Amino acid sequence: MHNSCDEPEHRCIHHPRCHDKPVCYPVPSFNRHVCPPMAKWTPLRGSSIDIRENARWQQRGIIVAGGNGEGNRTNQFYNPEGLFVDDEETVYVADSYNHRIMQWKANATNGQVVAGGNGEGNETHQLKWPTDMIVDKETDSLIICDNGNNRVVQWSRQNGTSGTTIISNISCWGLTMDESGSLYVSLFSNNEVRRYRKGESQGTVVAGGNGKGNRLNQLSGPYYVFVDRDHTVYVSDLYNHRVMKWSEDAREGIVIAGGQGLGSSLQQLQNPRGVVVDQFGTLYVSDDTNYRIMRWPKEATQGSVIIDGKEGQFKGVDGLSFDRHGNLYVVNFDNYRVRRFDLMK
Repeated sequence: MHNSCDEPEHRCIHHPRCHDKPVCYPVPSFNRHVCPPMAKWTPLRGSSIDIRENARWQQRGIIVAGGNGEGNRTNQFYNPEGLFVDDEETVYVADSYNHRIMQWKANATNGQVVAGGNGEGNETHQLKWPTDMIVDKETDSLIICDNGNNRVVQWSRQNGTSGTTIISNISCWGLTMDESGSLYVSLFSNNEVRRYRKGESQGTVVAGGNGKGNRLNQLSGPYYVFVDRDHTVYVSDLYNHRVMKWSEDAREGIVIAGGQGLGSSLQQLQNPRGVVVDQFGTLYVSDDTNYRIMRWPKEATQGSVIIDGKEGQFKGVDGLSFDRHGNLYVVNFDNYRVRRFDLMK
């Protein structure tokens, strides 16, 4: 079929909700029932609701995973790293030194091993120091940064007993996905972020890639990565103590948080890790060594502390994620747990 109509007063509609095929409709029939609008895509780890610019969160977090000391039982972690929260508020955690991915359903007292957990190794049923993962709804699978094996693996959520390597020879640390299914992976040792479209094995550099350093076209230890609806890449630049923003096809990034040297002032960060951005372009970042979660509004020169862990709630903050209600989840790796901080109404 051509993308035009022979009949008078007809128009050709081409829309993903109409099986992605062009169809001729009479003009008087145009309405929301012909081709309903696409649901707004929510960036992974972002909130489905719009978060107010002055939003606040409960300061006493609720333990939703772990919290029973260091160990390898199903209610424990050993150096938890990356975090993902799905639409059912199920929490997935990269339990790095236990070489497994754990799933904790809402209100559960124990987690479930959903990938790895068969000892350290490089066989298809094993992981080695996984650092991050996401849920791919389209394939109903986990996509995992298997850091110690220098690979990205895909693991079915339906009784998967082994994974399939989809990217090899990659020093991955963090990963995310855009609405078209392209993967974005931070390569810690290569000081760059790469985008892998479906079927690609080499990928394209979308941030960094100019050696280790602190110039605007460089990174030094890229940790976690976030991608918004415009395919803008946000990356925590660990050893430069800053968060960088790279617009699509940009040759250099912009410092949007930190970058004022290592420190604890409101203009500084110290080993930033988890990063999430809301609908206003406001950045939320786990400021690891300062034991705090910070909020940096768009184009701000300093941030504000929205959760302070110095009262003993946590030390060592890592992965960060919102759920669909705007509640904030934080990996507390030195205390072997995940806390949820509820959005105040």
